[in-house]
Amino acid sequence: MAAKKKLDKNTIKEVLRYIKRYRLLLVLSLVSAFVSAVLSLYIPILVGRAIDCAVGAGQVDMDSIVAYLVKIAVCTAVISLSQWTMTTFHNRITFQVIRDIRHEAFEKISTLPLSFIDSHSHGEIVSRVIADADAFGDGLLMGFSNLFTGVVTILGTLIFMLTIHPLITLVVVILTPLSLFVASFIARHTHDMFKKQSETRGEQTAFINEVIAGQKVVSAFGREEAMIEEFSEINSRLEKYALRATFFSSITNPSTRFVNNMVYAAVCLTGALTVLAGGMTVGGLTSFLSYANQYTKPFNEISGVITELQNALACAARVFDLIHQPGEPADPENAVVLSGIRGDVTIDDVSFSYVPEKPLIRHFNLHVDPGKRVAIVGPTGCGKTTLINLLMRFYDVNSGDIAMDGQSVYAATRHSLRENIGMVLQDTWLLDGTVRENIAMGRDVTDEEIIAAAKAAHAHSFIKRLPEGYNTVIGEDKGGLSQGQRQLISIARVMLKVPPMLILDEATSSIDTRTEMKIQEAFAHMMEGRTSFIVAHRLSTIREADMILVMRDGSVVETGTHDELVEKGGFYASLWNSQFSVS
Repeated sequence: MAAKKKLDKNTIKEVLRYIKRYRLLLVLSLVSAFVSAVLSLYIPILVGRAIDCAVGAGQVDMDSIVAYLVKIAVCTAVISLSQWTMTTFHNRITFQVIRDIRHEAFEKISTLPLSFIDSHSHGEIVSRVIADADAFGDGLLMGFSNLFTGVVTILGTLIFMLTIHPLITLVVVILTPLSLFVASFIARHTHDMFKKQSETRGEQTAFINEVIAGQKVVSAFGREEAMIEEFSEINSRLEKYALRATFFSSITNPSTRFVNNMVYAAVCLTGALTVLAGGMTVGGLTSFLSYANQYTKPFNEISGVITELQNALACAARVFDLIHQPGEPADPENAVVLSGIRGDVTIDDVSFSYVPEKPLIRHFNLHVDPGKRVAIVGPTGCGKTTLINLLMRFYDVNSGDIAMDGQSVYAATRHSLRENIGMVLQDTWLLDGTVRENIAMGRDVTDEEIIAAAKAAHAHSFIKRLPEGYNTVIGEDKGGLSQGQRQLISIARVMLKVPPMLILDEATSSIDTRTEMKIQEAFAHMMEGRTSFIVAHRLSTIREADMILVMRDGSVVETGTHDELVEKGGFYASLWNSQFSVS
């Protein structure tokens, strides 16, 4: 319980931190709410006085009644204007706060270490930034102005009622805490349900995203029914939590209304007796009854607001948890900016594991001279891609060091390191945009350079056949491109950059043999004079490598050229023979 209160307190502090950025709008919104509340409380006084001007036959003061009606009309107009300005300012605050939160969340995603991205469902992360931020905005939109207006109304009505009749006011004040007790009791049970609802909604979003992305695999293995059953289980849990949260939140208002009606009935009875005893006028009783109703009404609104705020805080906590995740360690203050590196790579006694209890790479040593082509081969899970991740600093080593041209990469900026390395992955990634934009990738280049890169990647011919050529938009369906065509565009992207070093991680795995031969020629031309690391399963693609690293269980078990390793008859030879059996 203490931990939950601390969590709520920290979440509220975070919300206030964002709201403080818009102090002026906040002040204007609060002033508008104050004016609206005060004038709403002043109208019953005017109504009561107007009634007292017509208490019997021949005792009607029409001039005074008209004057009071004019004042009521003016107050009503000002109230309407104040409510409009309050809503306008409040909406602006709310949506700007949500914009800021989403912006910080997306910024955080772009700086999160890959270890976090790899260990969390992508759909669940998206749910935090989209669904949870929306739910938080809805709660903030409804709750903030109602909460402030309700508090002002309660205090104002107390003051006005005390001026009319202190004794009856005491009756109201004594009975009102019952409403607060009911609201707080329900709110305690509501928070946990809203929290579970938000978490399960994120789980459901992640599952839907996963199934849609892998629908072909699901269909190919006939797992439709199993996926439906799993979705139904998640959906049922979401239904259970949502129903409970809705049930508790929905009984808040009726419960407090019941208590408030008891208060109103008590005021009617005591007020009527007071009028008969001559202690209050009819107009005064009318005003008092209006105040009693206005006094209890905010408790209904605040009780409803509390449940909305409980949901909003539960959702906000999930977003803030993402925002406060530790990002990649910052570059050292005196970090070196790598530029024009030759490609001299030294890996010195490097050890690394994704999970501490499962060592992967242990005491790895390697030196690569500038301009050499290094192929990395081995069975699945031996650490080939992990080594690439370490070279790119997607992950940092547990121990040891990696140096480029004698300079430790951990004393250099990540950006400058990655600027000097071109990378083509097995998994292609294309953004929503034109083919031209995907190849240029935000760089300031000419159309001629883009076309030259596409020709070098053997992508120009199929791009010209697209409906709009280089201006064809690749949307969510990737423009109907095949996996191989998408890979060629990714290769053209690197051809345009031509960095000092290259990393090819199964870069031609999705390309047909004929095109692969052309791409290999293009790569061979591009790799001339550049240090290159080539991860490959098809050993035929790395026969011309200057050095082949044969990895097994996170360690290099053999090194040498293709001919040397085949002649040696070791592990590499067995891999080669398994792919190219000799008849």
